[in-house]
Amino acid sequence: MTSQVEVVVTGLGATTPLGGDVASTWEAMLAGRSGVRRIDDDEHEWVNRHELPVKIAAPLAAAPTEVLSRVQARRMDRCEQVAMVAAKEAWAHAGAPEVEPERLAVVIGTGIGGAVTLLDQDDLLENGGLRKVSPLTVPMLMPNGPAAWVGIEFGAQGGVHAPVSACASGAEALAWALKLLRTGEVDVVIAGGAEACITGITVAGFVQARTLSQRNDEPERASRPFDVDRDGFVLGEGAGIMVLERAEFAAARAATVHGKLAGAGLTADAYHITGPEPEGTGQSRAIAAAVRDAGLEPTDVGHVNCHATSTVAGDVGETRAVRKALGDHPVLTAPKSQLGHMVGAAGAVESIVTLLSIRDGVIPATLNLEQLDPGIELDVVSGEPRKVDLTAAVCDSFGFGGHNAAIALTKS
Repeated sequence: MTSQVEVVVTGLGATTPLGGDVASTWEAMLAGRSGVRRIDDDEHEWVNRHELPVKIAAPLAAAPTEVLSRVQARRMDRCEQVAMVAAKEAWAHAGAPEVEPERLAVVIGTGIGGAVTLLDQDDLLENGGLRKVSPLTVPMLMPNGPAAWVGIEFGAQGGVHAPVSACASGAEALAWALKLLRTGEVDVVIAGGAEACITGITVAGFVQARTLSQRNDEPERASRPFDVDRDGFVLGEGAGIMVLERAEFAAARAATVHGKLAGAGLTADAYHITGPEPEGTGQSRAIAAAVRDAGLEPTDVGHVNCHATSTVAGDVGETRAVRKALGDHPVLTAPKSQLGHMVGAAGAVESIVTLLSIRDGVIPATLNLEQLDPGIELDVVSGEPRKVDLTAAVCDSFGFGGHNAAIALTKS
């Protein structure tokens, strides 16, 4: 039975390969720009040092130090920095709610956490010994670091949580925030996902797993979900944060509402550590569960913002899951064609994109979709953004380990 407690979105924040905030990211998406570029430069010297075959990624468009002080940034891993940047924007966008500390919670997921810190500090230990290692090493590398720093910044004493479910982490964070608000434990939750792991070991690991595109000579055309010529995803970084409130609390303070987090579905494949279950059964169950949880019928959902990483098997399997759960009518798009794959941040950033599509009545196009894979029998937006009238949409996120998360969003 769906809870009668409505959960509304009052604040949005993001930092992505397309922009340093929500507005610039959204504008770039609708303009059809790509955040993917070559990274074999001085900043990423490890690309050539290790002779990596992948020389492209989707780094941040704006440095976190444009928002954070250098002192604050030095105490944080890059993953924690991006979480703080997005959280600050979301909190300000929500009007800085006046809420009792015990009634404020944080749920921010990450898939990998402080990989950059771990590698850097290990190098210092190996080359310079114990005295070179920072006393902040563990707080900087721990996966709960982004959530913890945000909780400290805003005085959240109602609980600070950090789901780690690979590429589904950001979406799962929103799902757990929804549960917290529905139970009445808190009135406001700062929720989302963060990731910043464009570094040698992660790129090398994904290369060895054969999941990354090697279209180095055409970076902006490399990420091509649903296209017959797709050859893997492009690693990105960033963060997406929502401020979520119980509707009654938001109404009492006359907050501006941008939409509703109406439902969530979480399932697991229990099949393979990296590969999705071939029939998409777990993915389909997550989508159907989110729709039921929102009190919607499948026919109410006009749009699905797809996980669609641009891998050969994953894209087709997801569309089968969508058809099984919802039917043939939803219109699809794939933001990773522009943003790259932000791992633990992906589901949160893409849920924001989904909410903006509902709010503004427009779905961004899937970039680089030149020839639709014949195994995909649904309507995918390509070429230009499509104007639509949406009341409800679903955002999919799936992760290594068989984690499946679907978020249902509706108009305010």
